[in-house]
Amino acid sequence: MKIGLYAKVINSPKQLLLIEEIISFLFSEKVEVYIHQYIAEHFIPKYKLPEFDLLTKQHKPVDYIVCIGGDGTILDAIEITGDSQIPIIGVNTGRLGFLANVSTDGFKNAFKELQNGSYSLDKRTLLQLESNTDLFRFNYALNDFVLHKKETSSMITVHAFLNGEPLNSYWSDGLIIATPTGSSGYSLSCGGPILFPKSSSLVITPIAPHNLNVRPVIIPDDQVLSFEIEGRSSTFLASLDSRSVTIDQSVQIAIRKADFSINLLRFEGDTFLKTLRNKMLWGMDNRN
Repeated sequence: MKIGLYAKVINSPKQLLLIEEIISFLFSEKVEVYIHQYIAEHFIPKYKLPEFDLLTKQHKPVDYIVCIGGDGTILDAIEITGDSQIPIIGVNTGRLGFLANVSTDGFKNAFKELQNGSYSLDKRTLLQLESNTDLFRFNYALNDFVLHKKETSSMITVHAFLNGEPLNSYWSDGLIIATPTGSSGYSLSCGGPILFPKSSSLVITPIAPHNLNVRPVIIPDDQVLSFEIEGRSSTFLASLDSRSVTIDQSVQIAIRKADFSINLLRFEGDTFLKTLRNKMLWGMDNRN
């Protein structure tokens, strides 16, 4: 078995110790351990480990990727895994851990389940951005695509089209296009619904809309969304997950479902409903 390790931020002795513990444990289990180039630049392990960078269908030196961090680390890792569909295991050192579902002290048990085959692959939809200019190095998002106002307190107008047909003109602070994975993030905080991972849908959620009758809309994920933007400012923000760029009215943008997905590893007893109950405290009352 070959496992690659990835971490987004290497800035604490506690995290460095955790990485060392994971490497030592995997070595004791006769696992071939690879380390991402970013970690290698900030962390010199006791062992000389082979390095990896971007993965593809044709280039898959590892069988699994272990992401050490929070949900943001997994969002960053999709640029590394690309279309390889190599399964991702998230070890949560962050706060919420909606995607990174393995605790720091539960990694050994999770690895035993991995060896025993006691897991399932949780396929997650990605968004693909198409535009008339190069905006991002990696044009995919696991959570959401967002258009947002910039450098002014005035709202913007986003004209949205569904397969070329006018859908709505949103007078608002911006617009969120979220996958089922992203529906429990920024979209949820703006009043959007939670979508189950296998719902084959996307949700369009306005940010602070001017018209109170404008509400989030759920659409099938085989639709193509395109946009035109107006506002008092000449520039706006476009974001894919946590990556943002400045655009102007001349930029043409379309969003569609990507033709590949990513695989999150789910272990026995780890379900989406259990995650909702544990992370959002559904069905719990501190008074009881």
